[in-house]
Amino acid sequence: MQAMALTTPPVAAKKSHQFTHHGITVSDDYAWLRDPGYPEVTDKEVLAHLEAENKWFESRMAERKPLIDTLFKEMRGRIKEADKSVPQKDGDYLYWIEFEEGAEYKKWWRRPVAGGEDQLILDEVALAEGKEYFRLGALSVSQDGKLLAYAVDDNGSERFTARIKDLDTGELLPDEIPGTLSALVWVAGDKGLVYSLANEQWRTDNARLHWLGQPLSSDVELYHEDDEGFRVGSSLSSNEQWLIIGSSDHETSEVRLIPAADPLAKPILVKLRAKGVEYDVDLHGETLFVHTNDTHENFRLATAPLSSPGEWTTLIEGTDEFYLTGVDLFRDFYVTEGRVRGLDRIEVRYYDDPARVEPIEFPEASYSAGLGDNPEWAMDVLRVGYESMVSPSTVYDYDVATRSLTPLKVQEIPSGYDASLYVTERLEIPARDGTLIPVSVLTRKDRAPGGPLHLYGYGAYGIAIDPGFSTSRLSLVDRGFAYAIAHIRGGDDLGRAWYKAGKLERRTNTFTDFVDAAKGLIERGYTQAGRISISGGSAGGELMGAVANSDPGLWGAVVAHVPFVDVLSTMLDADLPLTPGEWPEWGNPIDDKAAFELIQSYSPYDQVKAQAYPPIMVTAGLNDPRVTYWEPAKWVAKLREMKTDRNELILKTNMGAGHGGKSGRFESLKETAEEFAFILWQLGLEA
Repeated sequence: MQAMALTTPPVAAKKSHQFTHHGITVSDDYAWLRDPGYPEVTDKEVLAHLEAENKWFESRMAERKPLIDTLFKEMRGRIKEADKSVPQKDGDYLYWIEFEEGAEYKKWWRRPVAGGEDQLILDEVALAEGKEYFRLGALSVSQDGKLLAYAVDDNGSERFTARIKDLDTGELLPDEIPGTLSALVWVAGDKGLVYSLANEQWRTDNARLHWLGQPLSSDVELYHEDDEGFRVGSSLSSNEQWLIIGSSDHETSEVRLIPAADPLAKPILVKLRAKGVEYDVDLHGETLFVHTNDTHENFRLATAPLSSPGEWTTLIEGTDEFYLTGVDLFRDFYVTEGRVRGLDRIEVRYYDDPARVEPIEFPEASYSAGLGDNPEWAMDVLRVGYESMVSPSTVYDYDVATRSLTPLKVQEIPSGYDASLYVTERLEIPARDGTLIPVSVLTRKDRAPGGPLHLYGYGAYGIAIDPGFSTSRLSLVDRGFAYAIAHIRGGDDLGRAWYKAGKLERRTNTFTDFVDAAKGLIERGYTQAGRISISGGSAGGELMGAVANSDPGLWGAVVAHVPFVDVLSTMLDADLPLTPGEWPEWGNPIDDKAAFELIQSYSPYDQVKAQAYPPIMVTAGLNDPRVTYWEPAKWVAKLREMKTDRNELILKTNMGAGHGGKSGRFESLKETAEEFAFILWQLGLEA
């Protein structure tokens, strides 16, 4: 019970450190928490401090253990432990995944369409045995169905080792490719595998071809990207005739095509990159379908002959109303996906009749829907996924000819769930500049007004937060919470303009939108100041830090997961894995004084000041390559030094995990239970 005896939190040593850019000098007394040998972390003083923070976390949460156990039991009780996905046909086989009772990880199965025995093709449970962390990355069955390529990360560093399994014998081939960070793409009649290696800066600047049975030294680099801000990825066209190699950063892209049967052929450049123009392509016969934002920020769909791939002719105009997020090609039709006023829209369209548009209709006013796994070229029934904040995840088959939806599987909640007890709303709350911010809210119908409310936000990279279903959040909602998602600028919930309005020089809109959404919820009687818990991760953790600095009195509890809080120092360090590719998102403070000053003005670590802060719980991953462990560690150290209150401040660093926290479906639930226990504790709702 040593952890229980701790009475004071750890205090990090202050070591004077300064840096100067654009004539501006910045002091950073906690810069020493970055191990100079990173990504290896061996510095004894650094490790001792992280361990001390972990012991403080354990000591403060020890009395919450009964509540954590109760929450975990509730959450686990809502998960069907022995579960399987709906089988899907791909070639000569039906494929599905299964969870066994009590298992943290999946098993991958298939069965011949013509009949025969079920075949276990990959056993994640066995692969993860004895490992503190396990994550399956890419997984790809060869086109003849005889080989399986897969990649595994067993420490959270997101550097995967690819292996190839003979599905007839169950044996692993001697081929082994360490350091991958990519899809695994079969080419040349299943004799070759295309992949990308992560370089020392954790960037995929290459597409490489491995010939089965040959040493890695003979692998061929099909493409190398010289711009350090761009990343390379490979895939097959929908008809599996073309290898597509794309290179992009956050705002610009460039695509090359190579015949899949002849991967050493000279690549065809679709169109030379132009700053700010994004595009992706697929092929139907000799026609390219190009999804691009070159003439409208909400993207258009164009076509081009393969013989002149850069000559694009509009097929679907870009509009302010419809945000075209993607296109899927099939033999007899194609499908567009997008959003109208933030609501998902799926439409079936036809090559021979451009005017024929058939939207898939769904029953609720607010929901999340999208195409599921549809692996075959010649499909007449589409797999579709659907959910809402009150409706559990449902898998449908959509018959294209009859335009009818057939439910195949509804997410089962073993401990019971009655949707009629809950209600969801989609509000529009004005921000301080008059912009209406959508907010999705889930409550029980019998909830009293003015009670506790949990507000979640992200707001970056053009990532929309869908109003989907979650079983774990019911543990708050059933205790009287309203659960709200603020669809703030910086995501692309309302289109590309929504994203642009929360990046670069307009980044602070993201933070003020979140604050204004909270104030609007208070004004509408949903809750009160100080009764709001908030959470976000990564760039959403940056959001948590920014609003804790700006409006500390609003929040009753703050949970920041792997928070990107040391924005200025990270964006100044071109040697860090993500930094050069992030400049189009945040700005380049190395070259641009205005970007330096703006980032410094909102960077949560740089803006910590002497004031009272709300209770804060922070998580980190020692092996996290996306938000390095020292960002949250430095932030917590500075908060301990500067804050004037006695509120809780705890930091938990997963010493064997990365950006996503613990692996395994139940281990990750335990971390959610800890988060919710902290929130209930701080809001005085433990009973």
